[in-house]
Amino acid sequence: MKLPLIMLSAIIALTACTSSSTGRKQVMLFSESELDKMGAASFEDMKKQTPISTDRATNDFVQCVASAITQNVAKSVHKGDWEVVIFDSAQVNAFALPGGKIGVYTGILNVTENQDQLGAIIGHEVGHVIEHHSNERLSANKLQSMGMSAATVAVGMADVENKGMWMAGLGLGLQYGVIMPYGRAHESEADIVGQDLMARSGFEPSASIKLWQNMAKLSKDAPAEFMSTHPSNQTRIKQLTEHLPVSMKYYQTGNKPQCQKPSVIPTPKS
Repeated sequence: MKLPLIMLSAIIALTACTSSSTGRKQVMLFSESELDKMGAASFEDMKKQTPISTDRATNDFVQCVASAITQNVAKSVHKGDWEVVIFDSAQVNAFALPGGKIGVYTGILNVTENQDQLGAIIGHEVGHVIEHHSNERLSANKLQSMGMSAATVAVGMADVENKGMWMAGLGLGLQYGVIMPYGRAHESEADIVGQDLMARSGFEPSASIKLWQNMAKLSKDAPAEFMSTHPSNQTRIKQLTEHLPVSMKYYQTGNKPQCQKPSVIPTPKS
């Protein structure tokens, strides 16, 4: 099994030549143009599959917050305009994709109490794009597939009993030892990058802490942190609280946007 694993390690060593803004080493196997095309294609599919909100007040509110955030994103991340779509869905979720795409589900507007908390959500999601997390996740999946293939060949060549058990063990080790912690690292990094971004955009950075306190009330039955791709709510609150003095340095009250949340969010159709 040594040769396939050495080959896999060599690939990782050759590609781990970049670092995120927080200093974390990154493995990225895809070009930015490839990621942009993937992001655009995925976004078009979502627009076909999920109803889009036509409520004027809701759209104005989300577009206002998103515009304030994206104005402070470097052109090296995305050169053109950002496309922002509000999906008419009860999902408590939002996302950003490479290629300047942002999706916000109306369900999350019932958790975000004001423009600052929505700024925390969009800042976090754009933080994933800024730090190339989609590239890393796709690269990790590709390396996982290569590693499993290599391990399968190696086990197949050896006279090993219970080969299925060995392969299941390797899969479990990769899933909980590499892929899931990788996801948690991305989420924590996006929290910090997003908190700085929302502060630069004029949103009160402490609102990110209140946001996750709200989220904690909704996720009492969440899985243990070890078994989740996301940090626990308490971990996120602790990390954001510790980083708050740094974010506050970027916050200027005179730069505060005036995005008015509607008093009533229409009930989603889906």
